[in-house]
Amino acid sequence: MNCRSQTLELTVEARQIEETVLAVLHTVLLHRSSGKFHYKKEGTYSIGTVGTEDVDCDFVDCTYVRVSSDELDRTLRRSVGEFKDALRNSGSDGSGQISLEFYQKKKSRWPFSDECIPWEVWAFKLNVVNLANEQERQICREKVGEKLGEKIINIIEVMNRHEYLPKMPTQSEVDNVFDTGLRDVQPYLYKISYQITDSLGTSVSTTMRRLIKDTLAL
Repeated sequence: MNCRSQTLELTVEARQIEETVLAVLHTVLLHRSSGKFHYKKEGTYSIGTVGTEDVDCDFVDCTYVRVSSDELDRTLRRSVGEFKDALRNSGSDGSGQISLEFYQKKKSRWPFSDECIPWEVWAFKLNVVNLANEQERQICREKVGEKLGEKIINIIEVMNRHEYLPKMPTQSEVDNVFDTGLRDVQPYLYKISYQITDSLGTSVSTTMRRLIKDTLAL
């Protein structure tokens, strides 16, 4: 099985880290989740509905749609919070990448553990810059909002392609394809990981500051 991958990149200030990452992860999982499966007998099942809700960001001019699941939101916020803290602790300007990997389990014979086979990976690279004053922060709020909106549209376009998805499992195999641990929604099995780079390339930092200066000059 070939694992397809997508990479997104955005430059933000520190207070925008959590909201931008949550917007991306929630957008992806909105399209990679289903309602809970209810099996009547092997091979026959119904699927529950998935609610959605709008989320208005506080530090970015952006509204996104997420699955209406507090459990899923809490799970994502824990991972994103760890990533945000690690980025902030890396210094004034830094960068990092957080990845969302979808996988299937392949049962192995005892005594070997199950094999996890990835089929889709979303990598989100974040560059963090320090801004001098509130005027610059306001411009950054608008510019990041525009860029984040473009990323969300890009995600939706990718999701609309007819590409590989794991086939619907039988009742005995549902845990090999879906995360059944949540009460109100059933995403494909996924894991989140991240890595931090201590120093940000000067070209990225300079590009954002030049963008802000050009806007101030208008």
